[in-house]
This record gives sequence, C-alpha cells and structure tokens, in this order.
Amino acid sequence: MTEQRQILHQKTRDIEEIGQIMQQYKVIALAGLTKVRAAQLQQLRKKLQGNAYLRVIKNTLIKRAIAQAKEKPGLDKLEDHLAGSMILLFTNLNPFKLVTLLEKSKVTVTAKAGDVAAFDVVVPAGSTGQAPGPIISQLSAVGLKTRIESGSVWISKETLVVKEGEAISDRLAAVLSKLGIKPVEAGLVLKAVYDEGTIIAEEDLRVDINATRKIVEEAHRAAFYLSINTAYTMPENINHLLRKAYQDAYTLCMSENIPTKEAIADILKKAYMQALSLKTQLEMVKQTAQKG
Repeated sequence: MTEQRQILHQKTRDIEEIGQIMQQYKVIALAGLTKVRAAQLQQLRKKLQGNAYLRVIKNTLIKRAIAQAKEKPGLDKLEDHLAGSMILLFTNLNPFKLVTLLEKSKVTVTAKAGDVAAFDVVVPAGSTGQAPGPIISQLSAVGLKTRIESGSVWISKETLVVKEGEAISDRLAAVLSKLGIKPVEAGLVLKAVYDEGTIIAEEDLRVDINATRKIVEEAHRAAFYLSINTAYTMPENINHLLRKAYQDAYTLCMSENIPTKEAIADILKKAYMQALSLKTQLEMVKQTAQKG
C-alpha cells in the first residue's frame, strides 16, 4: 500500500470513528485551540475525564463526519462555526455545565510576549535562587528591586509587575519564566454546541455565574416574602408562617386581654403594671390636693 493510500485509509477510519462517537453522545461541541499547547491539552484531557471526550481532528474531516451523521438533524449547521484550529468535545452534560467545567479546567502556563495576564501578577519578596549576573539587570528592567545575599539574588520588595488583562512584554515574560511564575491561563473556549438538534453559539454560551446567582437569590427572596405576606403555604415557608401566626395571635390576645393559657401570665403582669401606674397617679393627685 502506497503512503498516499495509507493516509486516505487512515482518514476514512477517522471519519468512521468520529461518526460512531457522535452516536454515543447527546452534545457535540467545537472549541478553539488557540494558545493551548500539547502539554496543556493532555492536562485538560485528564481533568475532563469521565465528563467529556476530546478529539483533535482536521476541519475537513469534521465536515465529512458531520455530513454522514444523518441521525443528528441540524448537525450540519455546526460547520458554520468551523474556523482555525479546532477540537471536538463529546459529552452528555448540559452545555452550560460544560462551559463551567471548561472554565474550572483551565491551567496556568508560562507567558510569551504579547500574552494577556489572567490575574494581577505580584512578584513576592525573597530569594530568586539565581546567582548574581545578567539576572540583576533583567529584574531591574521590569521594575524589581534586588540585593545580593548569601550568594543569591534576592527581590527586596513585593511588586505588582502586570495587572489582569494587560499584555505581557517580552522582557517580563522572560523574567516570569525564570522565576517560575505562570501568569497565563490556557483552556478550551467553546465556539458552538450541538444539543439534540439545537445549535448554541459562543455568545449565547457565556453565562455570568455570579450575576445569575444574584438574580435567582433575589427572585427567591421576593417569592418568599410574597408567600409570607399572602399566607401561601409551602414546605419552604410553613415554619415561618406558623411562627408569624402564633405571634399575631399572641399580640391580639395581649391587646384585647383574651385570657388564653399562652397569654394569661403576661396579661396579669400587664394588669399589675397598669394598677401600679394608676396607684402612683392617684397618690400624686392626692398630694397635689392636700397642698392646695
């Protein structure tokens, strides 16, 4: 078999294999491979094991596999999102749960010139473990103050060298690499997801978890107060309603002097205090009359 026929045979097997995998999962996703290197991809595979299956394959072969997946109506629309280096993900998770999982599965990597810092990068004070030499001028060039101590270069003061979202210069990238600081996050970003007949694009997959949680919490709080005010009984509020009903009944007994066993003691105390007050007032009136 010639090399060309071997390549063709391998491509055919890849397409058949992808087609079989597609039948096993409800959700098929496309993710970009930008800045994801082989080592990081391997880490991501391990982190996603048991939740999602990853497969790197050429876009042309993805198109052919999609074309043959007749049992997946609407899957062909996924082709509209094929651009650049891509990876296929297969899962039975909810697409939005998959997005959250991918976000949590990101790994930190060494920076290259032009990369964007994933967080505020602070270089701590202390020994660099580097012997005196060119490293001193390199550290100074990025704003780090140094000193020599015990034959090693030390950073004298904790220093913020780049803020989250800012680009990392060539000089700073080299210094951070020498210091073992990894300020860049690498991970998969979903471009589109096929979920049982529906295509969900990248912009619709972005969910602000904290903002959504606040909205749900506020809605829950408003619904809870409404149920209390309207005395609408539910398992979630029954204890509160019973306490409120008890308190309202007790307040009514006290204001109207209704002698129930729960209120009688406090009613008597109230009557006693009123009697004492009346006695004091009568004595004051008597004293005033005598002086007059």
